Amino acid sequence: MDIKSFVITGDGSKTLYHAGIGEHYHSRHGAVQESKHVFVGMGLSYFLELNRPKTVSVLEIGLGTGLNFLLSADYCTGVDVQLDYVGVEAYPLSAEMVAQTGYGQYISSSLWYSFLAQYTDSWHNTQTLAADCLLTGIHQEILQFTTDKRFDILYFDAFAAVRQPEMWTAETLQHVAGFLKAEGVFVTYAITGHLKRTLRELGFTVEKVPGAPGKREMLRAIKI
Repeated sequence: MDIKSFVITGDGSKTLYHAGIGEHYHSRHGAVQESKHVFVGMGLSYFLELNRPKTVSVLEIGLGTGLNFLLSADYCTGVDVQLDYVGVEAYPLSAEMVAQTGYGQYISSSLWYSFLAQYTDSWHNTQTLAADCLLTGIHQEILQFTTDKRFDILYFDAFAAVRQPEMWTAETLQHVAGFLKAEGVFVTYAITGHLKRTLRELGFTVEKVPGAPGKREMLRAIKI
């Protein structure tokens, strides 16, 4: 069963419920506020403030609805940083379903309409969206994904381990960690003993930081 339906979350923004997996794509407490806190705040903003680059590269594991990308692109436009964004997704959503998320109300209209117009093409070729933002969609299982590119930030946004345990194994984490540059930032909404131990064994410094509303803590790790 692969039935998806929209749900209004605590901050008024939409998420999707995936009946086949039994999981929501974002926090029920607030899809947009979770994305802004976990990925934009603790990942992107943290890296930019620390390093002050003119360009930044992000790899997202689990592109989903595109929310993390949209908020990241909007943020980078606001601080005049060029964004090179790659999203890996085994089961891409249709353009029609993405359009129904209504995320255009949280970002610039030019970015939103550019995203909708180029979403389908982004799964075949890198697209340049508003304000020099590059988006590449990779329709592939994560363990089959390979690239010579190395990234500044890794957004790990797979479904929870109880629903999608294969995404949180040591094998998968080692595979994705290899795509980060030295001093690159790994962020995810989750924090478990297994996750912390595995990342430390892979050469990361690991810290617990405050989680989004509804979750006390989350994980941020820096590749040594």
